[in-house]
Parts: sequence; C-alpha cells; structure tokens
Amino acid sequence: MNQRETIRAALVEAARAIGAPDADPLVDRPRDSAHGEWATQLALTLARPLGAKPREIAQRLVEHLDLGAHGIAAVEIAGPGFINFRMRADANAGGLANIIAAADDYGRSQDEQAGKVVVEFVSANPTGPLHVGHGRQAALGDAIASLLEWNGWQVSREFYYNDAGMQIANLGASVFAHVRQIAGRESAIPEGGYHGEYVREIAERYLEIRDESADQLLARVETPEVGGASATEMLLEDLTRFAVAELRKEQDLDLQSFGVRFDTYYLESSLYTDGMVDETVVMLESRG
Repeated sequence: MNQRETIRAALVEAARAIGAPDADPLVDRPRDSAHGEWATQLALTLARPLGAKPREIAQRLVEHLDLGAHGIAAVEIAGPGFINFRMRADANAGGLANIIAAADDYGRSQDEQAGKVVVEFVSANPTGPLHVGHGRQAALGDAIASLLEWNGWQVSREFYYNDAGMQIANLGASVFAHVRQIAGRESAIPEGGYHGEYVREIAERYLEIRDESADQLLARVETPEVGGASATEMLLEDLTRFAVAELRKEQDLDLQSFGVRFDTYYLESSLYTDGMVDETVVMLESRG
C-alpha cells in the first residue's frame, strides 16, 4: 500500500476501536505543506454519530494509532479537530526506493480479469488524408491501449480499413475523371465523389509511375478495336486499387510520425474475398 492507503487503513482500525466501525476516512494533502504530508477531517465527520466534540474524538483516534508501524513520525491535532500526519524521512525514501527498483515497470498492475483484447481505433476510410479528428482518435485509442497494457491486458491495436463499397468506387471514379481532365477532356467528378486536390495528385502519380501520358492511356483503353469497355473497367479498377494504396501509405506515414503503431490491419474487402459476407447473407435468409 502507498502512504495514503496505509494511513487510511490505520484510521479505519482506530475508528473501529473507539466505536465507529463504519468509518470512511478521507486522507488528503493539507493545503499548507507546513502542516505535514497528510491530513484527515475524520474526527469532524464522527462528531455527530459518536456524540462528542471533534477535538476529543481526534485525541482518541490518535491514541489508537500505531505511529511507528506506519512510518509516521508525528501526529498533530489542529483547529476544530483536523489530524495532520508527518512522515518519517525513511518512509518517504522507501517510496523512492520502490520507484527506482521498479524502474520502467513502476505503476504497472495486474488485473485479475485481464486477458486478450483488441482495441480498434482511427480506422479512417482510405478516401482522403487524415484530419484533426483522426488525430484525436489516434491519441485516445493509443492511450486506452497503453492503459490496458499497464493493467496486464494482452492488447492488439487494430486499424480497420473500409476499402470496399460505394465510397471506394466513387474514389476510383474521381481519379478517373481527373485523368480525363489532365488529357484535356471534359469530365465531371461523379456525384458523391471526391474533389480535393489530392485526388488530382493521385492521378498524376499514377501516370508518372506508368510512364504514360493521359492521352496515351485513354487512347489505349477507350479505342474500341484496342481496348473497349472491358479495358476501361479494368483501368477503373486499377486506378481504385492504386488510389487506396496511396492514401493508405500516406495515412500510415502520418500515424508513424504521430508515434502510433498498429499490430494488425483488417481490410473490409477481405470479408468479400473470403466469402464471409455471402455466407452471412445466406445464413440470415435461411433463418427468415
């Protein structure tokens, strides 16, 4: 036990000895450090149930305290019945010795209920850069994971990527629209699409990596005898994959610089490729 808990336990025993078995003493730092390290107003709270003056109760409590056994050097009764505690120098030094001995493990505890737990946080959709709100969630989630670890839990930090569905389809279509715009063609961003400058930058990086101009790319996939509709669809799928990968990479770099790490990355798309979504739908339908 620490000093506060030790003094509180001693006061509970002293209160029981003078006829107050249900005492719940509050032990706190005195406002003026000249009065000692700890103080309690237990005598004042026991005045009514015991039918005695607070200072008299304080004196009786002190008489039942085993000072030396608890590292207490002196006890002083002040004012209407406050009890101030001064700790022995070796008691304070003993606390420092415990901190030094524990080193990096100081403050850790072992929750009897502790087991394995997954903390999933941030999990920003890979459709744009991280913003301040994501930063808040990163700090909050990482703090929760750290607190659980310090209490004995085996923690796995998880980032869940929503890399499937309409939002992702709109991202790919938005990048495709920018490719067409770079080629000088009129092409509006689709409804529900993404208008940020970062989308155009993704389109430009795609062309740079492919070492191909926008005109050359579009001519290859949109000319009926060369590419046709299927080639356009394949390009759209490739642009979508590329955009998601680029944005995931950017998000990961931001989180690394923020000092946040993850143990696992779970992709929504895996639920479809593994057949879990179809299996779940079939199960639900079979149960009505």
